[in-house]
Amino acid sequence: MSATARDGLVARLKRWFPEREFFMRSQGQVRFIRITSRLQMIVAAAIAAALGLWLAMMVTMLVSRYLDARDRERLLQREAAVASAETRVSKYRNGLGEVADDLQKRQDFIEKMVESHVGALPNDLPKGTVSDSSAEAGKTVKKISMELPEAAGLARIEARQLAFIEKLTRFADARAARAETAIRRVGLNPSMIMASNRGAQGGPLIRLVTGPGNDVDPRFARLGASLERMSGLEDGLARIPNTLPASLEYISSGFGYRSDPFTGGAAFHAGLDFRGPVGAPIYAAAAGTVSFAGIRQGYGNCVEVSHGNGLMTRYAHMSRIGARVGEKVAAGAVIGQIGSTGRSTGPHLHFEVRINDQPVNPRPFLEARQNVFQEGRAGRPAGNRS
Repeated sequence: MSATARDGLVARLKRWFPEREFFMRSQGQVRFIRITSRLQMIVAAAIAAALGLWLAMMVTMLVSRYLDARDRERLLQREAAVASAETRVSKYRNGLGEVADDLQKRQDFIEKMVESHVGALPNDLPKGTVSDSSAEAGKTVKKISMELPEAAGLARIEARQLAFIEKLTRFADARAARAETAIRRVGLNPSMIMASNRGAQGGPLIRLVTGPGNDVDPRFARLGASLERMSGLEDGLARIPNTLPASLEYISSGFGYRSDPFTGGAAFHAGLDFRGPVGAPIYAAAAGTVSFAGIRQGYGNCVEVSHGNGLMTRYAHMSRIGARVGEKVAAGAVIGQIGSTGRSTGPHLHFEVRINDQPVNPRPFLEARQNVFQEGRAGRPAGNRS
């Protein structure tokens, strides 16, 4: 750029950004503030640079999204090519043996995927819960091998598939039975748990079929029912208090009759007391939703967690509340800290389990999970109570 052009540009910039003068009054004095043309141009350049950087970032993001969309489209096109009718027809023309090999690999994949999520299926599962078609399937494979040798591979795959479905059904039944036993052990009704889980359902009807028309193979229908029952019972079991609400060595006061620590008279204690230091964490005994967090008379700082089916746990005498109403918590989540607020003789956690707002002994719920409860040990104090 020539000197004349440069001088002209500088002159235009000075006209756009003329030198400005401001004044301000402070403590009876007037002070003048001068903003030079050079300072105005520097600020304008900084704003323009920031705007340019923002535009560059937006363009980069848009280009990245376009490339991602293009890659997804290409992937879908490749998947469509793999599943195209022409590809499958070519496989069938080359012989049913190649088709059987493909199906064998797919069945291997399905079984490995299931095992990766539920673990290896045991071989000693109870067989009385579902039919065992292995003998009949063996006869079918043998007959097809004699009459249609080219289809023998497909028959073997079908037999393996049915055997896997029946084994998976027995596995689901065994897990459901264990969950049902655990639920009954704490005095709850498994049918009530299942009914509660089905109480809020809906959506469009999308039928599942395994054959022509609307037919469903009974073995597949049985698998679906078993998986549904297993899921419902295990979900209900996860919401039953069976996690220690505090990392402590023993219970300082049990459930039921006791001498009141303040009056010395007979009293009913509606929970368990866990002795511990101020500030020690308090854990949710099961998954649920916080239904109360605040101060209750006699309980001091208190948190209540609703677990469904009329089941609720209460945590009292906290030094600090660490949860809010409406918050969903998992078993073992920290919801507060041990303290001595409310009607209490010293720092501890008062823990209750209530069904339909009636207190029940928390011990069976917790003992099903670990064996760490002691009503105090020889030579140790009884601890703090409320």
